[in-house]
Amino acid sequence: MNRSTARILVLATILLSPSIAFGQEVQNNLVNVPPPRDLLAHDAMISLAARTCLLEGPAVDADGNLLFSDVYNSKIYQMTPAGKVSIFRAESGRTNGNTFDAQGRLISCEGAEQGPGGRRRVVRTDLKTGKIEVLTERFEGKRYNSPNDVCVDIKGQIWFTDPFYGDDRTSLELDAEAVYRIDIDGKVTRVISQPQIERPNGLAITPDGRTVYVVDSHSRPGGARKIWAFDLDDDGKPSGQHLMFDFGKGRGGDGVRLDERGNLWVAGGVLFPRNAGENADVPAGIYVISPQGKLLGKIIIPEDLCTNLAFGGPDRKTLYVTAGKGIYKFPLAVSGYALYPPRNK
Repeated sequence: MNRSTARILVLATILLSPSIAFGQEVQNNLVNVPPPRDLLAHDAMISLAARTCLLEGPAVDADGNLLFSDVYNSKIYQMTPAGKVSIFRAESGRTNGNTFDAQGRLISCEGAEQGPGGRRRVVRTDLKTGKIEVLTERFEGKRYNSPNDVCVDIKGQIWFTDPFYGDDRTSLELDAEAVYRIDIDGKVTRVISQPQIERPNGLAITPDGRTVYVVDSHSRPGGARKIWAFDLDDDGKPSGQHLMFDFGKGRGGDGVRLDERGNLWVAGGVLFPRNAGENADVPAGIYVISPQGKLLGKIIIPEDLCTNLAFGGPDRKTLYVTAGKGIYKFPLAVSGYALYPPRNK
């Protein structure tokens, strides 16, 4: 090799190897790179400065469309099976939870949080006509706190939770954060309340109508982050409260749904603790719990907050998850349970 050829090879090596040319370190494992401590304030911790949307309340119709709420922007959206998103309801009254009854009518909880304009009621929408019917907006003459989540049992009775997660409680009229049942004749009964639970959120009822699961989620220091099970008699009266699962000190569960094997699929956890009462021990994700209370596993969701879930797709073997600002989906080997639509849709 002559001297000119050697110079060309050296130059080519420098040009093709910028780490050598510019003294840059090649980093093969970015997961383990520490923060630049000398450039940060002492004991600096990242925190969430703002959220621009809060997606909640997913429910799937007979055509496979996913309806879901944006509580922050007070809208309900619709996403087709192909992923096209459009506005279903431009002003939702701060709707949070949604579900379908056995007739394919949309049941929605219009809350009172994350901004003004909350209507604090439960409504039913006929998707064929667009007619909206108010099912209940007061209990014993007093407005609800902030209806949150909803489910329907095999008898057609509607169950909903009514917590309040806002800081300003001056507008509250009721003396409790509770679970209510709307009977077929329209009668409303408060069925679970304090001290049985602290702050009810998500709920689900087994296909035989004999058990109701209630997510108890209170962010105060030492607050309940638990899932309770209650036995139901023929009249829908709860009894026999027992603990299904305890999330400890992290943010606990939010929405919950059941698969056809009776397992609980619970959306919960948080990436950034939102107050002094919670920590990051429970990562944002879906937690699958057996009917005996055993944790079967978790699905991590790459968002700061995981809120709710629904089953859809053919045989209800697609899991849709609302989390922070995104909608996620997973193929499943088990079918989810829902009154509507039929499982082969």
